[in-house]
Amino acid sequence: MSDFRRPRTLYDVSVNVRLELQSFDARLREFLDHLYANPGRRMAAVQREPLRLDDLPDAYWAATAEHLARCHDLPIPDWTDVHGRSLVRPYVAGGLESLKPLLTVESPLAFRRRMLFVSKDALFRPRMGAETSSQRDCAQSVQA
Repeated sequence: MSDFRRPRTLYDVSVNVRLELQSFDARLREFLDHLYANPGRRMAAVQREPLRLDDLPDAYWAATAEHLARCHDLPIPDWTDVHGRSLVRPYVAGGLESLKPLLTVESPLAFRRRMLFVSKDALFRPRMGAETSSQRDCAQSVQA
């Protein structure tokens, strides 16, 4: 995939990031917009293993796929158990250690178990439509 269309899968995100067509954050947001707008394509969006880049995006993609699968009652892709499991230091979103206690509590399980400490709304997008409230609540329901 060499065009600049909105990524439809996490694999597409990884290809575009590797080709440096756009930043990781921007491509992930576009992927989420597409995913939330197309409920019938959610399983396909997370099933194919992304390209390996480096530890942080690999862990983030695995956490994202697992979390989205849990939220949408999809099978958790097998690749998430091995992909992105090599963080040796915790990652705190925003880079502020002072946020770590709050983010430790808020982080969905799929992120915490990979030492990614993010807000409960890390995958929230404003264009989520009718599912907005259920999606926001999903992070809390899969924290245990």
